[in-house]
Amino acid sequence: MNTMSTIPAPLAQAATTQRCRVLFADQLNLARGKYVPMSEARKGHARMCVGTFAVTYDKALVAAPGGGMLDGLPDMEVRFDPQALRPSWEASTQIALGELWFKGQPFALCGRTALKNAIAAWRARGLDPMVGIEMEAYVFQRDADGQWVPYDTPGAFVYGTGPFTDPAGLIDDIWDMAQACGIPIESINAEYDAPQFELTLRYADAMKAADDAFLFRQMAREILYKRGYLLSFLPKPFADKSGSGLHFNLSFNQPDGSNVFADDVATGQLSDVMKGAIAGLLHHHEALSAILAPTTNSYARLQPASLSGYWANWGVDHRSVTVRVSAETGPAARIEHRLADCAASPYFAIAAMLQAALLGVENGYALPPAETNDGLETINTDRHTPHDLGAALDALEADSLLTQAVGPDLIANYVAIKREEVRILGQTAPEDHVPYYLHYV
Repeated sequence: MNTMSTIPAPLAQAATTQRCRVLFADQLNLARGKYVPMSEARKGHARMCVGTFAVTYDKALVAAPGGGMLDGLPDMEVRFDPQALRPSWEASTQIALGELWFKGQPFALCGRTALKNAIAAWRARGLDPMVGIEMEAYVFQRDADGQWVPYDTPGAFVYGTGPFTDPAGLIDDIWDMAQACGIPIESINAEYDAPQFELTLRYADAMKAADDAFLFRQMAREILYKRGYLLSFLPKPFADKSGSGLHFNLSFNQPDGSNVFADDVATGQLSDVMKGAIAGLLHHHEALSAILAPTTNSYARLQPASLSGYWANWGVDHRSVTVRVSAETGPAARIEHRLADCAASPYFAIAAMLQAALLGVENGYALPPAETNDGLETINTDRHTPHDLGAALDALEADSLLTQAVGPDLIANYVAIKREEVRILGQTAPEDHVPYYLHYV
């Protein structure tokens, strides 16, 4: 095993950049894109086939609405600001992120556009969504037979740091490259089960948070893969170990820059915005699971007594609930949503959560009582996520308010692709689901 760092020489500066990597996240959270010379990147757009929205992970073609399979697989455009390129982890390369357009209009299947719309809806109320993202992932290495097995970290423990947790220095490589790419890390540490890590990014406005999470995940996976390791964000890669989640910390800034949640916990009186947002997230809990927990493997993680966001409940500084109100006050006050996993597109997921929360505020949903039981053996609700992806998709299609808010065309395409994924994996043994996803999530 090569344990020497392979971080490239200093990242390319503008004068030495030779190419641009144009990227977007589809609803499978795959980093679709292409390399173009900088002369092309200066045009601010790149053409790609709309059929990327008509395929599953294993490239099965699906006649999904909007995917173009029955319409000749026409082109769409990625449009981006050529003056806002981002540094890359690849030498002589910069990265462009943008929105998808189709036939001269914003493309209805674009997750980044869906997020822009959700942000605009909150800003129309005078509030700017802020998001902090915590990701969990396991590291694999090859055994003597070339099979992926858990990274050997015999001295690892929860909140572990240093060489007993990470003998090959993989986290050092991720940290250094994130800093070089301008992706702000809040913290990294070992999680409960080895070799699992928690990777937390710094709070930012909702779009920047999604961009950072999308690029960070791709960067970390690629630089470790070049070293011979696989960083997998799969929600439940090991039946006998903890699942890996994706926690979203949400707050909203007022026009003066202050946090609208700043005094909620301190006063013991939740603001109307916090009450409405929590109520919205809980009201649409079952439907949200289809977007936030988007693989068949996700439902092996979403189980009772798993600290995973299974139950439709909330509480103050309580980690056994789905919506946790942090005990922090002032600028750090927030609600933490704990249902998702990293198979979800951050754009699609944040858009859906923001729209669900806004529906709660606008429609005055009643907020159920806070969970004060242990949340493990005793719970104050009987509502929970569906038990499989197929049932979650049923719940999403039945939730007309959320579907309309997020985007009915986007939802219809997503559901069609995921129905085919469920059908394909329904013909296989449960133990075959992990290999199906492993190299993509």
